[in-house]
Amino acid sequence: MSDIIWPDQYLPGTTDNYVSNEIIVKGLRADQVWPQLNDTTAWPSYYSNVSDIRFHDGKGPALRLGARFRFTTFSFPVEAEVTEYEPPAPGKPARVAWHGWVEGDAATRLDVHHAWLIEDLPGGRVRILTQETQTGQPARDLAQTRPNPMLNAHQEWIEGLAAAACRK
Repeated sequence: MSDIIWPDQYLPGTTDNYVSNEIIVKGLRADQVWPQLNDTTAWPSYYSNVSDIRFHDGKGPALRLGARFRFTTFSFPVEAEVTEYEPPAPGKPARVAWHGWVEGDAATRLDVHHAWLIEDLPGGRVRILTQETQTGQPARDLAQTRPNPMLNAHQEWIEGLAAAACRK
């Protein structure tokens, strides 16, 4: 199976917070899942922790390399830029990642790298993996919260993504 490609400054285990969520679903393909993640207008229909999605350059709602967008999650207004973008192709997993940040001072600044991998597996299965690393005081606070809100919310996101793909 494939791995997430990490920028050095966001390598898991070196940041303030990290979560990983993964599911493997039989009877679904990466090319069925991809449109539900790529089209940001679909996100709120299957993920309750996202709202107010807007693109700065007016070229949304589809993601693309270099796209700048904004959304609200965990009550944070997150600015984001897509840093990796590879739609699914035969024998290659789909990949998308963005650098996200919340402006602020030392107590409120948050920086994240959120990456996705959608991969066809043998036997008619698809693997959906999302991982996120974060730095900053809000990240340290989230990492100490139990139950872990980011882990639980991202699980909702990947399960909702798979369910939305099954409905299409």
